Amino acid sequence: MARRKRFEGEPLAGMPEMLTTAEVARALKVAPSTLCRWRAAGVGPRVFWLGEATPRYREVDVVAWLELVSA
Repeated sequence: MARRKRFEGEPLAGMPEMLTTAEVARALKVAPSTLCRWRAAGVGPRVFWLGEATPRYREVDVVAWLELVSA
């Protein structure tokens, strides 16, 4: 069976989609600096650090956080 070519930007099979600060900010309609303040305060969606200056968010964590704060 031939392997299907993976396109740039396409998530790996079995891996959660990781969103950037800009993508989450745009979805929540807040400024990226707001997410930065939330991270510093320990609130907001769960964040994963891929490097010293590379925060990423799983879509499922953003949705779960929204459900929590809107309850």
